Amino acid sequence: MSTVAGDSDSLTPHDLRHPELTGMTREQLSDLTHTLIPRLDEHRERVRHAARGGPRRVARGSGRKPTLTPADQILVTILYLRRHSRQELLGRLFNTTAMTISRAVKGVRPLLEAHDFTVTASTARFRTPDDITAFLDPEACKIEPACSCGPVGDQSN
Repeated sequence: MSTVAGDSDSLTPHDLRHPELTGMTREQLSDLTHTLIPRLDEHRERVRHAARGGPRRVARGSGRKPTLTPADQILVTILYLRRHSRQELLGRLFNTTAMTISRAVKGVRPLLEAHDFTVTASTARFRTPDDITAFLDPEACKIEPACSCGPVGDQSN
């Protein structure tokens, strides 16, 4: 996976695959990724064939290397469809641009739909990498108590 942006050194590529962010277990994400990567390659080749108007003129692998790996494209699409953040933040996290994120989503979304895979939107929203780090922090208290009362049944008042 691409290197995560430097604003939040504690956020790793592994963190971006966290079930709280993707809405699925790491195993489910891995299975989905392994299923979609060959289809993503086939789809990209069909689109390029149509754009060229014919077969390749140069060998596969020549030319500029993509910013996002196929696995990154699938992950970034899932994160985007979960509506956690805008494409600009995803671009920062994957060291690329919002336009690259947009292209990845445009390429992967039809494959998810073709496999009847529905991504459920999350209620969590993030503006910075640090917001994601705080959200994933197991030490952070996620739910604040409704009151600062003592234990139920405490009659010491």
